[in-house]
Amino acid sequence: MTLHPTAIVADGARIGTGAVIGPYCLVGAEVELAEDVELVSHVAVAGRTLVGAGTRVWPFASIGHQPQDLKYRGEASRLEIGARCMIREHVTVNPGTQGGGMLTRIGDGCLLMAGAHVAHDCRLGEGVVMANAATLAGHVEVGDFAVIGGLSAVHQHVRIGSHAMIGGMSGVEKDVAPFCSAVGNRAVLAGLNLVGMKRRGFGRADLQALRAAYDMIFQGDGQLAARAQAVAAAFPDSGPVQMLATFVAAGSARSFCTPGEG
Repeated sequence: MTLHPTAIVADGARIGTGAVIGPYCLVGAEVELAEDVELVSHVAVAGRTLVGAGTRVWPFASIGHQPQDLKYRGEASRLEIGARCMIREHVTVNPGTQGGGMLTRIGDGCLLMAGAHVAHDCRLGEGVVMANAATLAGHVEVGDFAVIGGLSAVHQHVRIGSHAMIGGMSGVEKDVAPFCSAVGNRAVLAGLNLVGMKRRGFGRADLQALRAAYDMIFQGDGQLAARAQAVAAAFPDSGPVQMLATFVAAGSARSFCTPGEG
């Protein structure tokens, strides 16, 4: 461990091999920093927080402090941040609460750009990107490799599916299905996230199947869940289509973003 003389690490904190704690950082007594974590400078990490191996945290980030939830009563909730994440300047991430499972979790390889906020009881998958000043309210679920554009705000209990793309300055009040793109003051679907899927290596057959499935689910007749079940039956061999159909059929506390809504 490399510890700058101006940093303060409380007794009881567990610091892994190769960790670097830079100038004026504060690390609480119940914090665990895995091997090769770097706190660049002026980082405050508190609470029952685990930061995974190789993660870097930039100046003035606030990690693991009390949730911004008036119902919080000091319960022993946790925050877990995965390996190889990049957490940029002024990011805030809060632990869970009694009402949300007691855990906020950020998966491996996530990028949280400057000013992003992850509230209590959120769950982020692998490779999620939150651009500058993107914000998640409590209990939000974000699937693997989803991208949330800058200055966007996501309502509590919303689900963002894997490989989805939220355009910048969007207000997301409803679930966004996997592989879809959503944008707007009150976000609506704007088609599939084709650019993101191509970057992740999805082939032509998957893209064609997803195009057909998107039209069937979001532009067909009847109830959304029934259309999702029909799509699952129509494309039994397409993993991405099955993921999309399962997400829609499961339902949630919120309704779904669809094309063309106001």
